[in-house]
Amino acid sequence: MVIRTGIIGLSEGNGHPFSFSAILNGYGGSGLVEAGWQGIHDYLSRRHPADFGVGDLRVTHAWTQDEAITRALCHTASIDHGVSAPEAMLGEIDALIIARDDAESHLRLARPFLEAGVPVFIDKPLTLERDELEAFIPYLMSGRLMSCSAMRYATELDELRYRLDDHGRLSLVRGTVINGWEKYGIHLLEAILSLLPSRPVSVEPVNVNHESLLIRLADDTPIIIDALGDSPAVFEVDVLGQKKVSHHAISDNFGMFRRALWEFARMVQSGAPSIAPDETRDTIRTLIAGSMAMRERRRLYLDSL
Repeated sequence: MVIRTGIIGLSEGNGHPFSFSAILNGYGGSGLVEAGWQGIHDYLSRRHPADFGVGDLRVTHAWTQDEAITRALCHTASIDHGVSAPEAMLGEIDALIIARDDAESHLRLARPFLEAGVPVFIDKPLTLERDELEAFIPYLMSGRLMSCSAMRYATELDELRYRLDDHGRLSLVRGTVINGWEKYGIHLLEAILSLLPSRPVSVEPVNVNHESLLIRLADDTPIIIDALGDSPAVFEVDVLGQKKVSHHAISDNFGMFRRALWEFARMVQSGAPSIAPDETRDTIRTLIAGSMAMRERRRLYLDSL
């Protein structure tokens, strides 16, 4: 049975509405090039048709703030219905993807659907506000809401997932990413925290010329995440242990996006969270604490938030 899925998109520089829709519905043309997303076209066009589609999810409805972009999105991914307002999807869809990364819009857009019992996936970051996080938590716990960076499912981290113990006691885990902490720090938080059994307890700024934060885990493992700002593209994880050191450059967007959408489909069908709600809460609290720590130039403990 088809799970009719709506997609809400459009925030500056974010092509996820196009990439997610194409991964679910299939892609075989030049629509992404015409819409200005050459990079997404390049990695999608290299995939075999068998790689497309995720369970029973199919994007059937789309909305963006720009009618021309909505039409381009529908054309690119063979979406049947472009609608004039998000609320027009209520009663017409079985699941919703909010594929935009402007965190300030997320609660406003998601709330009518969550209250109506529609399962929702929200692109990263879920929120940058503590009160909004509290509003989202009941939906995370009930299996109606999933939010993450797809980098927690990066194919390049598979070896780490199963062989992390080969490194012995960890001296340092380091993540490096382009752009700023508030939008892009979440990528490395998801990638790294999903690998480790211990949870974050404190965050403090590192005194360098870009945004850099030291996150201390309950088992005293240190994590440093560097957000380099305007730089060549970089998404990297380094794990330095007493027995082994490893470096992991992350670039398989298709693989991580498809896995995240598969996990969302699993949540929709089972009604159970695909990510433990405490993990999402801890990750977003760390993101928020990092922003506060940089503004206030001091260490912050997550329990104090």
